[in-house]
Amino acid sequence: MQFDLYEKAKEKIIVVAHRGMFTGNIPCNTLPAYRIALAEGADMIEIDVDMSAEGKLYIFHPGMEKPFLGAPKRIPEMTNAEVEAQRYKNYDQTPTDYGLATFDEVMEEFKGKCFINVDKFWGHPEEIYHSIKRHGMEDQVLVKSAINEKVITVLKELAPDIAFMPIVSDTHPAHRELLASGINYIGAEALFYSDDAEVCSESFIDMMHRDGKLVWANSIIYNYKAQIAAGHSDDVSVIGNPELGWGWLAKRGFDFIQTDWVGVMTKYLDKSGLLYRNK
Repeated sequence: MQFDLYEKAKEKIIVVAHRGMFTGNIPCNTLPAYRIALAEGADMIEIDVDMSAEGKLYIFHPGMEKPFLGAPKRIPEMTNAEVEAQRYKNYDQTPTDYGLATFDEVMEEFKGKCFINVDKFWGHPEEIYHSIKRHGMEDQVLVKSAINEKVITVLKELAPDIAFMPIVSDTHPAHRELLASGINYIGAEALFYSDDAEVCSESFIDMMHRDGKLVWANSIIYNYKAQIAAGHSDDVSVIGNPELGWGWLAKRGFDFIQTDWVGVMTKYLDKSGLLYRNK
């Protein structure tokens, strides 16, 4: 399988599974959740990464130890043995037999199978990059981070080959600077809180495409009071108005849509003729 995000985006909207597909007894960010996401049609899985006190990378959303595990300590405060003894709770807060996967396990499990988005790259960029390189998966992985000096320095000096997307909110003033930076800047994750925001405008998306860059939108909802796609969400889509949600994002020209409803969204976009480009 060839891994080229630009070529994939020419073919279709890239469907991203936010933390995999999880519900009932299967927790997010676990190997089963990612396997299900691929079975439902995801092109890319999104993974969160944290690191133990002994320097081992695990797949886990930082700061969610108490609700997800019932653990009194944070992952960075735990030994490897303590991390590996943890078990996720399910939707009903009942313990499951699912533990935390290591970063290495996820890399090996999905090598050659799909694109992988490493979110929260800013936490441990050097360690994450070295692991990606050790597995020989530079072409499969996209890393995302807010723009900061540490991340840009690591990308320039250590990882100029790895695909990078900055996370931008409402505007993207660093676009020209990133174009000239020498890193593998492939586009931007656009967070926007109204339809009037620059980063969701047709003119902005057209400009990014003219410059050979891709644009990512999120239909997921973290907080309904501050929705990061201005209400064009998974919720509105699955409850009964997918044209306002996923359809709006697709027609606006976004190249990636990250969702918690991979199968339903893929079916809708395909049936509506929006999933594939030039169909």
